[in-house]
Amino acid sequence: MASDNIINVAVIGVGAFGRNHARVYHELQQQGEPVVLTAVVDADVARADALAREYGVRAFGSVEQMISTRGEIQAASVAVPTAGHLQVARTLMEAGVDVLIEKPLAASIGEADELIQLAGSQGRVAQVGHLERFNPAVRATVPLITQPMFFEVHRLSVFTPRSLDVDVVLDLMIHDLDVVLAFVNSPVTEIRAVGLPILSGKVDIANVRLEFASGCVANFTASRVSTERVRKLRFFQPKQYISVDYGRQDVLVFSVDREGGLPGTPSINPQIKVAKPPITQEEPLHAELKSFLHSVRHRSRPLVALEDGRRALALALDIVATIQQHQGKIRLDQL
Repeated sequence: MASDNIINVAVIGVGAFGRNHARVYHELQQQGEPVVLTAVVDADVARADALAREYGVRAFGSVEQMISTRGEIQAASVAVPTAGHLQVARTLMEAGVDVLIEKPLAASIGEADELIQLAGSQGRVAQVGHLERFNPAVRATVPLITQPMFFEVHRLSVFTPRSLDVDVVLDLMIHDLDVVLAFVNSPVTEIRAVGLPILSGKVDIANVRLEFASGCVANFTASRVSTERVRKLRFFQPKQYISVDYGRQDVLVFSVDREGGLPGTPSINPQIKVAKPPITQEEPLHAELKSFLHSVRHRSRPLVALEDGRRALALALDIVATIQQHQGKIRLDQL
């Protein structure tokens, strides 16, 4: 594909996540990116029609209908419920369409493996939508990583009646699992986890402790029944403490004064310097979709490939199983 060719894209599933994908593709198009939002697809035809009118595109009730009449689609975001990821992505990839699949990648490891196999056999670019990897604060932190040894991660959200078909681990915590797995780059050796259903039939609040082969330990708390919204990751490595605020898109680095360290302002303790790496604010979804389109255009491996999505999914499912074991131990169903 020539570098100046326009990429025609579609969004499959235009609920809360899908609407944002459509909005950002349209914004990128207006900003001069060589991309055109061409179609939206949703089983709720009225919802698809309404969004199609807003952006002046075609609406379809199924992927098959879109493919049969809009053969020029080169790439698509898959934002249907997780249970439909495999079927929709398979249809698209077999029709020659590159895909960005929202997280979690699939409903099971078997389905994730099938998606990976399909992408390989069909020669398709396939990316998973782990949005926080494209958060400017996370991207600014990657060059600072040396040997992380302890993480404290909090992701708290107010209750909304969306994504209640999955536990909070697969809904919210999976973002942080993916980021920490990328930062640590070491196998998980131990999982301890507890979780409780509060307002839904699934686990709404969970606390998890992971230990890695490297010796690193990570504590995660995720809640979708909080009274406040918090998205923070903090970690310690030799002679350094780094605090990442996903929402504010900023990073604070506290370093013990040493030669070659980050330049910074001395704190109350003169041996400790505080620095803020330069960050260019950007909506993570803009960065994610631009990265996906770059991979489509240049036939390159996505920054967050399906294998990354499988790794995060496998860990999340192991955590869910550990929570279920704990619930059995405390006989939660009898309380």
